[in-house]
Amino acid sequence: MHSMNNFDVLVIGAGPAGLLAAGRAAELGSKVLILEKMQTPGRKLIITGKGRCNITNDASISEFIRHVNPNGRFLRNVFSQFYSSDILNLLQRYGVESTLERGGRYFPTSNKSKDVLDALLKWVEELNVEIRYGQRVEKLLVENKEIQGLLANGHKLLAKHIILATGGKSYPATGSNGEGFELAKAVGHSVEKPMPALVPIETEGNVAQKLQGLSLRNVRVTVWVNGRKAGEDFGEMLFTHFGLSGPIILTLSRLIVAEIQKKNKVTLSVDLKPALDEQKLDKRLIRDLNEQGKKKIGNIFRNWLPTSMIPVFMDILDINPEKEGHQITSDERKQIRNLLKNLHFNISNHRSFKEAIITAGGISTKEIAPKTMESKLVSGLYFAGEMIDLDAETGGYNLQIAFSTGWLAGNSCGNRLSGRGL
Repeated sequence: MHSMNNFDVLVIGAGPAGLLAAGRAAELGSKVLILEKMQTPGRKLIITGKGRCNITNDASISEFIRHVNPNGRFLRNVFSQFYSSDILNLLQRYGVESTLERGGRYFPTSNKSKDVLDALLKWVEELNVEIRYGQRVEKLLVENKEIQGLLANGHKLLAKHIILATGGKSYPATGSNGEGFELAKAVGHSVEKPMPALVPIETEGNVAQKLQGLSLRNVRVTVWVNGRKAGEDFGEMLFTHFGLSGPIILTLSRLIVAEIQKKNKVTLSVDLKPALDEQKLDKRLIRDLNEQGKKKIGNIFRNWLPTSMIPVFMDILDINPEKEGHQITSDERKQIRNLLKNLHFNISNHRSFKEAIITAGGISTKEIAPKTMESKLVSGLYFAGEMIDLDAETGGYNLQIAFSTGWLAGNSCGNRLSGRGL
């Protein structure tokens, strides 16, 4: 018989990874307890996708892995056991229909992340998983490199299997403040330095501030490190009161943050006309200036830019907006062309973990068995979700990593406990 403080599996964290881990272990007959530090579950899940919850992506496994840093290949076996169709089917069983949107992104048809959380909670509840809230885990109990249990709120809980699913350090107000890393380090694990990822970027000067709120589509952004091209992306970006954000900036931020932390000089260039090379763009400028030569240059610019960008461009170029098109010199036209192809920003910093969607870094994948999610150092200890040194671009990738690693960790525990082996 189990006592109230004796369990088959203890799961630390009631986020997406923890819920999947607990549910799967319970499906296989394990007595499971989830310990959650906050007073409510899934707080970060609720705010994902701006409250809509980008559940997953319909990419193939090979394509998906290409979007993951630093070692997406680690996930190949994980995804072969539990992948996007599996989480979508699970949610559908509990009434959550999903809709496929551009970029292969799946969202709940209701556009409510709470529906996803409620479905997962209903699933684990039906499987008699217990959740205790307000539980801060202070220490993992290990003897002879084997898990024995843990201390939480000063009380000892016994279990031979513990799944750490505490999240990273991003959005600490939701409970993910890096405590899981400290628990793992205390029993001998290495932690790759946690850094904010999918995070907005701060820029020097006031150009971004003047353009605050403006969103640009179909632009190409290139990252330069110490004057050398280091990366680029194409898509949508946003100007903010402190600098730059939006999908392509968030994607490039992993590279930018790493270089900032190395104290390298990082700059960005925005190509506002990526469909036109310099020669074609020059021909277009000449044509527009000739055809509308009697118009003021400030008005002609409406053919080339969003209205809110025009005064900023006039300022940078030092051209009087009242000047007529036919008065624009070839040198001024060249400056216009260059600025349209290369709007330049010096990067001063990145925003903090408070604004980071995900954490880069974490428990080294070299210390985790990819077929089970079990620690290679401590028997009976498993890892799931964002605390593993895996992070991906926006598009549902990070949540799928959480769902899949959580499920596999729970599956591994459950199979071992039921005598089915692995």
